[in-house]
Amino acid sequence: MIDPGMPPVIGVIGGSGVYDIDGLDDTRWEKVASPFGEPSDELLFGTLAGQSMVFLPRHGRGHRIPPSELNYRANIDALKRAGCTEILSLSACGSFKESLAPGTFVIVDQFIDRTFARRKSFFGTGLVAHVGLGHPVCSRLGHAIEGAVKALDIPFQRGGTYLAMEGPQFSTLAESDLYRSWGCDVIGMTNMPEAKLAREAEMCYASIAMVTDYDCWHPDHDHVTVDAIIKVLMDNADKARALVKAVAPALSGRAETCPAGCHTALETAIITQAPARDPAMVKKLDAVAGRVLGA
Repeated sequence: MIDPGMPPVIGVIGGSGVYDIDGLDDTRWEKVASPFGEPSDELLFGTLAGQSMVFLPRHGRGHRIPPSELNYRANIDALKRAGCTEILSLSACGSFKESLAPGTFVIVDQFIDRTFARRKSFFGTGLVAHVGLGHPVCSRLGHAIEGAVKALDIPFQRGGTYLAMEGPQFSTLAESDLYRSWGCDVIGMTNMPEAKLAREAEMCYASIAMVTDYDCWHPDHDHVTVDAIIKVLMDNADKARALVKAVAPALSGRAETCPAGCHTALETAIITQAPARDPAMVKKLDAVAGRVLGA
């Protein structure tokens, strides 16, 4: 549970190299069990300039798990059980705009979810909830990230719509053109239902989408290749580590629940009346929703 005065614990979801940060001390890998199944990997606990941090390799160390087979619910639940109060999500993406060249970081503020093969909620039959998702990321985290990328002189865009596709194949040209016509900025395979679940778990969530390619719409980049993406990924990795190192101190001073409402998202979201709630569901949601369920 996240109470006023509770010091922040920053969770970072990203590639296996994101946690290789100079100054990360007191590190230990620890398996965190979840009633929703197996998370992608063990969690790496540590401190950075005195700030408690928890890192989760999204695809597992060595990139073992494809986007559609990630256990998003177990990942978010495990981070909540580890004490995380805010999540920084770093992920590779394709760009739909000429101005968002490879190497650009987009501080996402909206999503369009086109995934279809994933479990998207912690709630269900026996315990129903509907959280608000009009503003799916935390503006407070976004401000801190913007300050950090400016200081690091990383090319960036504040705000943008992330189209979440199922994958693992890349887009067809027709799909790429359709998503561009919708006004989307970037495309990726991993931020949904991650952002939805973070909201249900009452954690602040921010997405940093790191552009690796122009998808397939660009006349000079008519098909996406893994080799080309990996090259840019390697270039982005140093920037990602520097960003995490820079933004951690900016988030360490929070002394109360998030003013944007992230930490109280379930306050009016539970629909099922107490006598009708499934006790097994209540127990399963002890970490995610224990604050409002009294679990």
